[in-house]
Amino acid sequence: MRYWLGMSEPHVDEALLDAALRALTKWGRGANLDRIAQEAGISRVTLYRRGISREAIIEVLVAKGLEEYRAALWPALTRRGPACERLELALRGICGVAENYIGLLEALPEERDRIFHADASGDEELMTRDDFTEPLRKILEEGVADGSLSVDDPVETSTVLFNQVCWTYIHLRRGHRWSPEHARDSVVRLSIEGVGA
Repeated sequence: MRYWLGMSEPHVDEALLDAALRALTKWGRGANLDRIAQEAGISRVTLYRRGISREAIIEVLVAKGLEEYRAALWPALTRRGPACERLELALRGICGVAENYIGLLEALPEERDRIFHADASGDEELMTRDDFTEPLRKILEEGVADGSLSVDDPVETSTVLFNQVCWTYIHLRRGHRWSPEHARDSVVRLSIEGVGA
């Protein structure tokens, strides 16, 4: 994928990104360029002429999702108050972003490793990329310092929390058809109880 190689991509506008998310939500892995174009109300030929591929659209969606993730966790990093309250705000933010990108996250099982995992060689354990875990690690460390959280290893716990909240939320939403509020509240409550002092 060119995104991971640092190459520039053709311009993909917001309307096309929204259409791609709708197509991914409807058809999952079957959301090919034809279906994305159909959802956008344009022809596949138009996308080809613009040099836009399914991969290019997905790469832009991944970059956009990461920016939304950072924005969603920013209030938890910058507000005052006990770290346990700020951690709850961060975990709710993760659920919100997962909801917005649920179709993309479900449709791309092959690309998840490249998106979410730091590179590791040999038999090393893989950790979730710092882009996703660093905000949680910082809040966990602050919670240990202020006594509102009990965590032995903030680095490992941030990886567990991110994965537990994100993927469990998605499973409850899609596999169990829970409402966004029910899935979010249940996952966040259990996660906070697990690290509370």
